[in-house]
Amino acid sequence: MFKVSCIQICAGKNQKKNLNFIKKLILKAVKHKSDFIITPENSSLFGLNKKELMKKATSMEKDFYLSEIKKIAIYYRKWILIGSVVIKEKNKIKNRSVLINPKGNIQTYYDKIHMYDATLSKKEKYLESKTFTPGKLIKIANLPWGRVGLSICYDLRFPNMYRKLSKKGSLFITVPSAFTKTTGKKHWHALLKARAIENFSYIFAPAQSGTHWNGRKTFGHSLIISPDGKILKELKSGVGIITASIDPSLALSLRKKIPSLNKD
Repeated sequence: MFKVSCIQICAGKNQKKNLNFIKKLILKAVKHKSDFIITPENSSLFGLNKKELMKKATSMEKDFYLSEIKKIAIYYRKWILIGSVVIKEKNKIKNRSVLINPKGNIQTYYDKIHMYDATLSKKEKYLESKTFTPGKLIKIANLPWGRVGLSICYDLRFPNMYRKLSKKGSLFITVPSAFTKTTGKKHWHALLKARAIENFSYIFAPAQSGTHWNGRKTFGHSLIISPDGKILKELKSGVGIITASIDPSLALSLRKKIPSLNKD
């Protein structure tokens, strides 16, 4: 058994302010005796265009936000997943999820594969591929309690990716997100529960929530879901954390009872 916490924020364009919010919520999770703490997508910077990001973003080695979170991981001896930070590599911008171990080292990182290019209405359009260079590889890491598969937000709509993560042994899957309010109302809960049930995997989904500085509205509703689709904890709106106790044996037990992962 272990405890996981998902953080919910409404991030802005000031990296230091975002960091201060996250620090306070990580400390709250520590007080809840959480072992694994996860922040949402775009935790460090939210809503900037490519030109602005090219000025602010740096490599992982130089990233101030990442460096500070590493210090917290070391001090409190916690596993922390930064849902995503903006990283610049050879003039390319990556939306990167970074897993930090209790020694402050990067255990692994994942670059978001599926870019959110969508036209929801005449007034609401998104084109992530104009800003970010997509990743190419799925990523899995070993935690003390089992394997975790990494994903980010829009990846959620691609079930084959989650199938691959689960077939490679992931008992837990992280889905840090900044889901739009428009689509979140319709699809967020259904998609997350489906990914949990069809793979018998725990789902950890911290989210952005509220109206951001650029007018974008995110859905919130951070969720922790069991492998049988039960919502263990939910934070509907606002800033805060949710924490739940996780039993890895439940995922293994369900996979043994219904061995659907072995049939395709």
